[in-house]
Amino acid sequence: MKHPKLSHAFEVISALPAPLAALDKLAANYRWTWHHETRDLFRAIDKELWEAVERNPVRLIAETPPERLNQLANDAGFLTKLKATAQALDEYLAAPTWFGETYPSVPKDTTIAYFCAEFGVSEGLPIYSGGLGVLAGDHLKAASDLGLPLVGVGLLYSRGYFRQRLSPDGWQQEFYPTADFYQMPLKLMRDAEGQAIRIEVEFPDRVVTCQIWRADIGRVPLYLLDSNVLENEPTDQGITDTLYGGDQEMRLRQEMILGIGGMRALRALGIQPTVCHMNEGHAAFLTLERLRQFKQDHDCDLSVAREVLINGNVFTTHTPVPAGFDVFPPDLLERYLSKTVNDAGIPVRELLGMGRIDPENEGEAFNMALLALKNSNYVNGVSKLHASVTRGMFGGLWPDYPEDEAPIDAVTNGIHTLTWISRRFADLYDDNLGTMWRREPHNTEAWADVDDIPDDELWSTIENGRADLVRFVRRRLQEDTERRHMSRVDFNVMSSILDPHALTIGFARRFATYKRATLLLADKDRLLRLISDTDKPIQFVFAGKSHPRDDGGKNLIQEIVKFVEHGGGRTRMVFLEDYDMAVARAMVQGVDLWLNNPRRPMEASGTSGMKVVPNGGLNCSILDGWWDEGYDPECGWAIGDRSQPFDEGQQDWLDSRALYGVLEGEIIPRFYDRGANGLPQGWLKMVKKSIKTLAPQFSTSRMVHDYATKFYMPAAESYRRLEADGLQGARSALDYKARVRAAWDQVRIVNVSHSNGQVQPIGSELIVRAAVELGSLQPSDVCAEVVVGKIGPNRDLIDTQSTDMAYQGVLDGNHTFEATVMCDRRGYQGYTMRVLPKNDNIVIAHELPLVRWE
Repeated sequence: MKHPKLSHAFEVISALPAPLAALDKLAANYRWTWHHETRDLFRAIDKELWEAVERNPVRLIAETPPERLNQLANDAGFLTKLKATAQALDEYLAAPTWFGETYPSVPKDTTIAYFCAEFGVSEGLPIYSGGLGVLAGDHLKAASDLGLPLVGVGLLYSRGYFRQRLSPDGWQQEFYPTADFYQMPLKLMRDAEGQAIRIEVEFPDRVVTCQIWRADIGRVPLYLLDSNVLENEPTDQGITDTLYGGDQEMRLRQEMILGIGGMRALRALGIQPTVCHMNEGHAAFLTLERLRQFKQDHDCDLSVAREVLINGNVFTTHTPVPAGFDVFPPDLLERYLSKTVNDAGIPVRELLGMGRIDPENEGEAFNMALLALKNSNYVNGVSKLHASVTRGMFGGLWPDYPEDEAPIDAVTNGIHTLTWISRRFADLYDDNLGTMWRREPHNTEAWADVDDIPDDELWSTIENGRADLVRFVRRRLQEDTERRHMSRVDFNVMSSILDPHALTIGFARRFATYKRATLLLADKDRLLRLISDTDKPIQFVFAGKSHPRDDGGKNLIQEIVKFVEHGGGRTRMVFLEDYDMAVARAMVQGVDLWLNNPRRPMEASGTSGMKVVPNGGLNCSILDGWWDEGYDPECGWAIGDRSQPFDEGQQDWLDSRALYGVLEGEIIPRFYDRGANGLPQGWLKMVKKSIKTLAPQFSTSRMVHDYATKFYMPAAESYRRLEADGLQGARSALDYKARVRAAWDQVRIVNVSHSNGQVQPIGSELIVRAAVELGSLQPSDVCAEVVVGKIGPNRDLIDTQSTDMAYQGVLDGNHTFEATVMCDRRGYQGYTMRVLPKNDNIVIAHELPLVRWE
């Protein structure tokens, strides 16, 4: 046999010299990922080893030779820094927080459970593939900074996503190294007897067991489920093997572990979430397990449990196209989930309906996003444009509502500033802005003095950051070339790659075809002229992975690599292999310009371009995702406009022309227009405007503020209100909905009129009156509204505004309502009137989408 099989297990730990004991505490909390001083401390132990262990402090400590540890234990300077960083962590964990000061009366047992299939906390915890995971990691960090009572829930993938290597002809190849969880900043959760806590999830013919690991992200615990335990069959041990790996059935198993297993893990740990936030539809099965647990705990029926829980669930979608959602065939779903839904008292037919636009359409596949959406009263897209696109995709759920009133809100993504900012820029801001930008990165006042930063200091910081990136690129290319060709590369050849003084443009992201990574190559001759210009040179750094089954994306990588190697771009264009958070940090901290050119409107948000902002970089992007709302010609550039030609080929051609035009006509001249002092004054003016305007707006500090105030706290309050007094609030809401549904056919708008004629002077008031029949309903059961807007080409109302109408009493047997409409917009306008249900315990459009229009 190759290797003997395991019979017994034990763990060996290393004991640090007593003076270095605080290193273990610092290593165990991922706050070091956004605390420069702690990272500097780890780097000081052994700089080369720190890079070799991919910035994993637990491995760093374990692999540092004892003689080096003993040397550090007697190094007064190192011990002083160690004491200071350990004290800084203690102070951070104990400090008053925004949440505690803003919501002092929130019950102590309030908990927000944030579920996501991936978390990008650090490259040393490789359980992320790209933007979704990095956003989730940044969310946890901001929640920690703000003091939210939040826990994360995810899966612990033993082989992560994949590591990328390129063949000699530029074709992506994948390999999957296995992680050693005991050599990572993770803690296996154990019971009082020291045994690993286990949870179980039922599959069709077996039970799968998972254990739970904890990662501390500042104040926030992240719980990760792992199916690689001896109790499971080998195939089930591999469920949490790779992220987004395997076939459709494996994806279903993973999502059952995440949603159902995640809820059971929280219960096993004694955590009862008040609010559950599903970050994308992968975790939607938690709604079923939460229903089962609630019914069991409260001895109530399904309708009452759902009435409470739908108010305590939040769903964020990141997908701008229907093809991006996880869908499953009904027979597969029924086979895997029949026991779970039976235990929850949910008929399988009803479950299948929850995942369809039309519950009765048996030919419609089961959509995880719809399951999450239909069981959440708080739903959002991740940019204003994306929310609009999502309302268009799912508008069929609310056929009586105008598309722009479908109840899907927008919370635009952001970035965790301290994670992504370079040490150089952090020091620059500390010297010129004080420290508020660290504590409150969302606060515009914290960035108010950016204009006062001396131009020479700002430019020096940008130049040094670019030089850091060039050194990073050369080092990576040296390592990759030696590995691929097994030989040293001539120093003169490597030192000619990239110019530390040239305009440097970055493009790094998942290589999906809609992101159009090769748009820049549409006119290779024109591109060669630009990168060959000796007076005003430009250069490009590319990075990114394609999904292992996406040959289209792999072709894009290969096309870029071939151009770099054989098309003339060798010294002015590079492709960095194995894109991860470390590569991303180096790029966003060193490029002058970030390029983003997806097909509009297929980029839900995008966060990579946000990361260059506090690092002094500018953006050039299609007006899609976050840039559609962040673009300002004084702080960046747009590629094309907001038009969307029907033909993709035409759109690609137009956008490529626009990209070359803005590069040649605006970006390059602005960068190289130097004043008498040698500084690019116009460029620096744009950099300052970008930092001042965009840094606070597109931070996760602002984003998590939005989630807390718009979703988490209202959801927690609604949940508690409906749960209180023996579920009386929920039962009352159900009675109200039944009563309104039964009587809604009796509601009729009898007459609507307004005062003052057809022509109104600007600033005047229009009095609108309506007579309504309510049947058996009371005026307090409904809300009457006037909907005012501009008159479109088909006599439809556009750009509408709604005004509540006040109840006036009964006249001629009808209920009368009245509203005052301000005539404050010029032009030809119109109005109509509508009646909707009204109840403080119900989110009307989600739970009771009834409307009676005039």
